[in-house]
Amino acid sequence: MKHTTLAVMAAGIGSRFGKGIKQLEPLGPNGEIIMDYSINDAIEAGFDKVVFIIRKDLEKDFREIIGSRMEKKITCSYAFQELDDLPGGFKKPEGRTKPWGTGQAILACKGLIQEPFAVINADDYYGKKAFRLLHDYLIADHPTENGIHQICMAGFRLGNTLSENGGVTRGVCVLDSEKNLIGVNETQNIIRTSDGAAVHTEQGDTPIDVNAMVSMNMWGLQSDFIDLLDDAFKDFLAAIPEGDLKKEFLLPTYIDQLLHEGRAVVKVLDTDETWFGVTYQEDKDSVKRAFADLCSRGVYGRLV
Repeated sequence: MKHTTLAVMAAGIGSRFGKGIKQLEPLGPNGEIIMDYSINDAIEAGFDKVVFIIRKDLEKDFREIIGSRMEKKITCSYAFQELDDLPGGFKKPEGRTKPWGTGQAILACKGLIQEPFAVINADDYYGKKAFRLLHDYLIADHPTENGIHQICMAGFRLGNTLSENGGVTRGVCVLDSEKNLIGVNETQNIIRTSDGAAVHTEQGDTPIDVNAMVSMNMWGLQSDFIDLLDDAFKDFLAAIPEGDLKKEFLLPTYIDQLLHEGRAVVKVLDTDETWFGVTYQEDKDSVKRAFADLCSRGVYGRLV
């Protein structure tokens, strides 16, 4: 059996667990957090290991509050994303407090992941089908050949990712006839409308197709992808303008770079799942209703 790992990016959790930390907000009927549902879905899909990407100062609390519960269900490991974890020759700029981004988060998994793996955000709900699609892709044979890396991405319908409480930014995908990714148009302030969706600007609203495919940062990667990040992160650090304390090394940006350099093929896996996330405080009630509905229909039982 081919092993697969789920990498959960959770380093953004606040330094003190408790009220106000959205990754730990009880949203399920029995106090479940979103990670409970994601890991449940990953296990059902066939993933057999989880790597939690956290900060070192969170380890004790994370293991007690989350890890101890998850370790009863699946093999768990911990990777640590730190501001001062930089390649030789680089040091953290004075005054830098912003994390280095999702690319560095995956680089932190080096040595822990030797198998195909999926990447998700800790505070996003993706749905069962999305995990099944990624797992089925990853257990098939997709080796790197001629320097071209095989990547997959769960694609969500735009209309299934909107908030009732304000505009959102989405990466709208451009696909070829074989559902390979050609490019991503980062589109801001997309709102739900009475007849679909629109991009809202001061000049007015421009309709946008609710069935357009968007990226929600759910990727499927081969283990050798992590090796690519070493040199890429060095190049990123070397190119940061002096005094810029906020620039981030982002996974989607790097994948887009590989795509345009002809060094990657990105297969977009079409899922009709509804994505949930707490973009606004007001989203909590609608997400709670959505989980209650899923549980009432028997999609989930009690998870905690």
